[in-house]
Amino acid sequence: MITVFGSTNLDQIGTVPRLPLPGETVAGGVFSMAAGGKGANQALAARRAGASVRHVSAVGQDSFAQPALALLAEAGVDLESLRHADAATGIAMIFVDAAGENVIAVLPGANGTITPADAETALSGLGRGDLLLVQQEIPQAATQRALELARAQGVTSLLNTAPFLADTAALAPLASIVVANETEFALLSGRPESELDDAMADWAAQHDQILIVTLGGAGVKAIAHGQTLTIPALPIKPVDTVGAGDTFVGYLAAGLDAGLDLETALRRAAAAGSLACLKPGAQPAIPLAAEVDAALAG
Repeated sequence: MITVFGSTNLDQIGTVPRLPLPGETVAGGVFSMAAGGKGANQALAARRAGASVRHVSAVGQDSFAQPALALLAEAGVDLESLRHADAATGIAMIFVDAAGENVIAVLPGANGTITPADAETALSGLGRGDLLLVQQEIPQAATQRALELARAQGVTSLLNTAPFLADTAALAPLASIVVANETEFALLSGRPESELDDAMADWAAQHDQILIVTLGGAGVKAIAHGQTLTIPALPIKPVDTVGAGDTFVGYLAAGLDAGLDLETALRRAAAAGSLACLKPGAQPAIPLAAEVDAALAG
């Protein structure tokens, strides 16, 4: 069982010819809405990968709550521990350009009401053999409490360091597994991207963790118990990269929860993340397990 403790949003997406500069208006494009939030995205990805998933989060008591949860409910994610807060459902405002690049502003709403008490709800009854998945779109005190409880209870914890925060470097050593992108890991380690390999080796040795760094189209690198792995991404032409990282993390968690070795879990996760770039939106673009199998077989 995977427990995801994190955010739930409704994404408001503008597809535009190019991203505007500060103070600039860019005309043209298409507007859409889709379920999102890093926690919810990763929960859906893990579920579509075949795992049993429980999502502990908060939404508002407004008209955005139902569409924010629709795909999770349809997929069979356990939402029994989700709380309806006296606040607006979280919103992400996203612009995506013709090359698939994006800029995002997140308005946390109900996600900002999540507390350490909610972390205790999330970890209640969990122990060895369970996996906790957290990100950083909810108050950091709640995420920290969840990681502390996971460590105390023998739960394997996976921290995705997005979005990177001022205290991420202090929080990250609490996790069993850390997943960061190249930019986030440079901030985490305090070393430039040009020193990636050495910085990864030093971090993994110092903190006795599995460390995974995603490299976009260049794939992913990982260090686990002194072993270094390099996994390629699928060669694709991206349509929209929103949610690709979350898809990777959710599929990775599902693979590890299913007992796959790290290299196999990374290959599936990397393929799933690549496929997620071929459709617009975060959750609508998350591939099904059969699609990932077909891509790996091809």
